[in-house]
Amino acid sequence: MNLQEPNISVGTVEHVPEIRGNFNGRFELPTTVRLEGAFSVRYLDGRLVLFDDEGVEVMKGEDIHCRALNGATFTLNGVTIGINFHWERKEDQTFRGNVRFVAVPEGSITAINEIGVEDYLKSVISSEMSAEAPFELLRAHAITSRSWLIAMLHKQMREKNIGIPTVRSQETETEIVRWYDREDHMLFSVCADDHCQRYQGISKIISENATKAIEATRGVLLIHHDEVCDARFYKACGGLTENFENAWDDTAVPYLRSVSDAEQSYANKSTEPEARDWILSSPEAYCNTNDVAILKQILPSFDQETTDFFRWRVDYQREELERIIHKRSGIDFGTITALVPLQRGPSARITRLQIVGTKKTMIVGKELEIRRWLSRSHLYSSAFVVDAKRDANGMPTRFTFYGAGWGHGVGLCQIGAAVMAARGKKAEEIVLHYFPGASVQKLY
Repeated sequence: MNLQEPNISVGTVEHVPEIRGNFNGRFELPTTVRLEGAFSVRYLDGRLVLFDDEGVEVMKGEDIHCRALNGATFTLNGVTIGINFHWERKEDQTFRGNVRFVAVPEGSITAINEIGVEDYLKSVISSEMSAEAPFELLRAHAITSRSWLIAMLHKQMREKNIGIPTVRSQETETEIVRWYDREDHMLFSVCADDHCQRYQGISKIISENATKAIEATRGVLLIHHDEVCDARFYKACGGLTENFENAWDDTAVPYLRSVSDAEQSYANKSTEPEARDWILSSPEAYCNTNDVAILKQILPSFDQETTDFFRWRVDYQREELERIIHKRSGIDFGTITALVPLQRGPSARITRLQIVGTKKTMIVGKELEIRRWLSRSHLYSSAFVVDAKRDANGMPTRFTFYGAGWGHGVGLCQIGAAVMAARGKKAEEIVLHYFPGASVQKLY
């Protein structure tokens, strides 16, 4: 297999009525006009209008492409990061490469950054990992992120050529099963937030080691049966990783199977007694760490706000949970009387959950949809057990969730990988632990 470094399009800002920013150097527009300095783009009368720093109209169009000259960069103001997560916030971000402003039919604007894969990855690694992360972790993450990205580009191309949309929802009167993937974006390859890979431009490239890790692994990919691996990652597995088909479509992926995040091997935890014993314990695992030095090295500042990732607890008054589920699902269950796990994966993550109410009973899946319905943002994971406190009539008054892990659990466990690196494991050993059956090859 021979590859060349591809370019990628990244959705940095989506569905806003106006975008403000700054061209840090000269950018050439489709009209051959060259612009530098502050700018704004607005959606007016069905078209985009680009204004310069004095508010003078420069160009109109449905798709305005701005090409960077001589290494110029651009800054976008008020970019939202951590969308729908507990640490969501806005910040100004600066990017390399070109930028396109695209009119979206409902009357808004999307900004798209066009950049080479290797420069994109320098930002991803610095955005996902702290500047002080162990070098072997940065190398492992570079291989993982590059593999996922190129596999995703190949998958998009195949689906486009076939012309058949991928089904990600199965709904009946009694069950809703949904899953979400990176190729859900229509205007660009990937978004800039955690739905794809966290990308915050050169604002976050503060680590020389991150740049060195990308350069040291340039063109190095995970391969399985002559195909680039769809290498997923997340924060912490909770001791066991999960199977691909329990988070996404019903296709088993050989290198995305459950593995123990430890030197020893743990059995699957897919039954209720096994799941409860597992989640209420604190087993030895790479990601079972409270080492402040390690966590500070691998977690950006806003991720450090989450401290109880390996084992966690969430409490809801019944009425509060009913309001959340109603808002998040759009379904009025009435009084919720029980939450019943019907199916779990090997990591104890629930893939089908029955919500029992006085007005409605419904099964929900898969992993992320369950997390979305049961929290104002997302539960840390769907690996949880629920205890209900009941009144004298047997009616629940309070639900307590005891959970394990942070994220979908498929593929590379970032905190586990960091601990492996801190213990002297090499990048190749780390990625092959989390992606069993794959090989590491340099393809460009």
